[in-house]
Amino acid sequence: MPLGNVVLKQALAATGIAVFLAPLSARAQENYPSRPVRIVVPTAPGGPSDNCARLMANEFTKRWGRQVIVDIRPGAGTIIGTDIVAKAAPDGHTLLVAPSALVIVPSSYKKLPFDPVRDFAPITQTYFVPNLIMVHPSLPARSVKELIALAKTRPGEILYASSGHGTNPHLTVELFTSMTGIKLMHVAYKGTMPGLIDLLAGRSALMATSSMPLTVPHVRTGKLIALGITSAKRSAALPDIPTIAEAGVPGYEAVQWSGFFAPAGTPPEIINRLHKDAVSTLNLSDVKERLATDSAEIVAGTQEQLAAFMKSESVKWAKVVKAAGIQPE
Repeated sequence: MPLGNVVLKQALAATGIAVFLAPLSARAQENYPSRPVRIVVPTAPGGPSDNCARLMANEFTKRWGRQVIVDIRPGAGTIIGTDIVAKAAPDGHTLLVAPSALVIVPSSYKKLPFDPVRDFAPITQTYFVPNLIMVHPSLPARSVKELIALAKTRPGEILYASSGHGTNPHLTVELFTSMTGIKLMHVAYKGTMPGLIDLLAGRSALMATSSMPLTVPHVRTGKLIALGITSAKRSAALPDIPTIAEAGVPGYEAVQWSGFFAPAGTPPEIINRLHKDAVSTLNLSDVKERLATDSAEIVAGTQEQLAAFMKSESVKWAKVVKAAGIQPE
């Protein structure tokens, strides 16, 4: 048989296979989901990531006619739950609502069982929550500029609490110190509450946290002094408190955020459907109102925006970890 005919027959065969597979792929996407869907949350229950996942799960269940459950899997700085999704089948039935720790852990741990970029398909950034930098009233600083001036006269003497080594609140303060040229003494706690208790007691002088439902009442009663919000714009919960950038550190921004992900390799048709349903759910007024009680502000952007944001956040926090001399665990 002439070579041209052989090539033609091979091309027709390949085309036939593609034509045969295309309807199967289309039917697979039309039938999604074909069984219950699990959304893994790698943080402790009760936080904004958990609340966001539950709100989406409830809405998805109604829309899809399939049960969507939230699976809380905290541990190892979010690594345990995140790894479950990284290794799940890429069919859209195991999903992830991950906090900003996803882009911090590569700098905080020597070895990870997953790659935050390679092993996940971004769907949408769900929300962000600003941190609030507060001091105990016994510290003679009532503004960001006063804190900076005071810290320069007492390098390494002022204690600040965080919810844990390498966490977003820890690095939020380290970013502040690196941009202002001051030195503070870090005290890591096992969670927000133990650190907050010691801050209220005056055993620590400063703390950054996104847990505004816990802290705002103490700010309003004067038990704590709020110096600034770490987001680019002021918080609706405390509109009178300036941003750190406004208060004297231009360009400063550090927020906690959450993203919605599927395992890498999930078919684009499923990713697009998940994006459409997630964005429309996040923009529901009752969902916005519920997340606002956690001081969370909805983002609901594109897949490309989340991928680009993750890249910039990875670079930023890697620099902070290196500048702070934090040794990976």
